Amino acid sequence: MIETKDKILDAAERLFGERGYAETSLRHIIADAGVNLAAIHYHFGSKEDLLVQLVRRRAEPINAGRLAALDQAEAEAGPASVSVEKILEAFLLPAAEAAAKRPEMTRLMGRLHAEGCIPPGIKSYFTPMVERFIAAARRALPHLPEEELLWRLRASAGAMAFTMLEPHAPQGDYLARARQLVAFVSGGLRAPASVVEAKVEVTQ
Repeated sequence: MIETKDKILDAAERLFGERGYAETSLRHIIADAGVNLAAIHYHFGSKEDLLVQLVRRRAEPINAGRLAALDQAEAEAGPASVSVEKILEAFLLPAAEAAAKRPEMTRLMGRLHAEGCIPPGIKSYFTPMVERFIAAARRALPHLPEEELLWRLRASAGAMAFTMLEPHAPQGDYLARARQLVAFVSGGLRAPASVVEAKVEVTQ
């Protein structure tokens, strides 16, 4: 028997993905889940808390898979740095495998990115995992100044989100998309650091 909390989370995942977070009310969710409003307030403090718990429920095994893959890549590399391709594979492939099994979550994350409504509770949850990958990227790309490295990683994250969350692409090809991203993004990350000419002040 499905627990009440899981019913609410499943209904919220589906409705947030279909209608958007802003357009989905708690009353929509309780009607879809077949529960009463008191059940929402018992299990979740607010609509935002419901969203945070929903994303964490799906992201926890993905992030565990990412960190395990990165740990393995670092162990295999020994004292050397992990290649950019291995770092990207460790980040992308667990998410692609999860997306192939549960496209509802992919649709939800696409909506959240499009609406720009990622609560602080979700961002803080991802922070430790993201910092591990940034540290690996620093070691793999020592030629990049810190500011440029972080800019390229943000640009890479945008390309990843656009490609993996594209709603009109066939739903069964997430792994293929991830592998194409690895080839594409690794080239951009490896490019030489940009050269900005310093302004020389000429005095008479």
